[in-house]
Amino acid sequence: MRIAIGADHGGFELKQRLAEHLRSQGHEVRDVGTGSTQAVDYPVFARKVADAVAAGEVQRGIMIDGAGIGSSMVANRAPGVRAAMAYDLSTARNAREHNDANLLTLGAGLIGTALAVQIVDVFLAAECTEARHRRRVAMIDAGPAGSARAAAGAPVVGLSDADLSRIVERLEGLLAEDARGAAPAGIAAAGAGGVPADLAGFIDHTILKPDATAAMVDKVIAEAREHGFRAVCVNPCWVPRVAAGLRGSPVLTCSVVGFPLGASMPEVKGLEARRAIRDGAQEIDMVINVGRLKSGDDAYVLKDIRAVAEACRDGGAVCKVIIETALLTDDEKVRACELARRARADFVKTSTGFAASGATAADVALMASVVRPAGLEVKASGGIRTLDDARRLIAAGATRLGLSASVAVVQEARRSLATQGAR
Repeated sequence: MRIAIGADHGGFELKQRLAEHLRSQGHEVRDVGTGSTQAVDYPVFARKVADAVAAGEVQRGIMIDGAGIGSSMVANRAPGVRAAMAYDLSTARNAREHNDANLLTLGAGLIGTALAVQIVDVFLAAECTEARHRRRVAMIDAGPAGSARAAAGAPVVGLSDADLSRIVERLEGLLAEDARGAAPAGIAAAGAGGVPADLAGFIDHTILKPDATAAMVDKVIAEAREHGFRAVCVNPCWVPRVAAGLRGSPVLTCSVVGFPLGASMPEVKGLEARRAIRDGAQEIDMVINVGRLKSGDDAYVLKDIRAVAEACRDGGAVCKVIIETALLTDDEKVRACELARRARADFVKTSTGFAASGATAADVALMASVVRPAGLEVKASGGIRTLDDARRLIAAGATRLGLSASVAVVQEARRSLATQGAR
């Protein structure tokens, strides 16, 4: 594919990396500048990329500035250009499949190189094939004068129905293959049906009982250091003690917010998260307002999650969103996961452990299917007591497990690995 790529000074380094990646994939890359990190005006280079696309000199354009927004505005002024800003895999795929975008803008200040490479690959691979989307794209291209005619059913020139059917069938096959493929960058891998040798690194060692004492918390800290668990998860009042106890170790300090009911106000959850982060928490597990979700008030739930997700981004902490799957229908689970994605959380999590039931492999698989394309991870928690429980959940797509029976499960895993090695 012929691709024009450009950037301002803020996007220069990412442009260089992406151009190198594209050439390694066999694409013909036209670099329109800039050529250094010296300050320049992004509209100059966004217009160069857009002009190359508009003239048909290239098939796709990529433009990088600090946020990606301004360049998108500039590019969309060129006739025939449909520029879209993407910040995750879902928006990149949607831009192509729904809007037939031919120019991608990226914000170097918002995403890292690894995610940018994935976004570009998805953008270049996806196609707009469904008739209803092609009709709407025709309305975009037609402008105000032609929109009414397109809406009335004017034909979209291009592929036949038979062609569309074949392409859709092939895309469905490719997407199914992708769903079975490797996890996104940054997500630990585990063998299907098996258990990773570093199981301890998947586990948040948890003590959230209301009657937990200082001595009990200290015991959990010592166990986490001994076994190398990923994190220790506690109620907010214990965060300073845990952070101090884990200092100098790779084990993270995690706190819960709005726990366990999720019914406190969004601003209160935000403040609770910020206080926990100031006290030393590096990860925050927040509970959504389940009642509001079940009432269909998605705007409220999005605000709820964003209050904590923004606190986490400000404090450099990881945000995990507990959706309490035992109380939700499958449709509600999907909606909750989509809201977590929109709020730019890092994980979705099954349960608090205080509901009637906890994590199931079916729920983990469903959640992973929704959030994995956007780079989010899934934490399974609640009712995980054996190695078999852990094995099923990891195989279903969990990349983190919340347990109070952590020591027993890790010891069982090590015995199992030792037995296999002796055979």
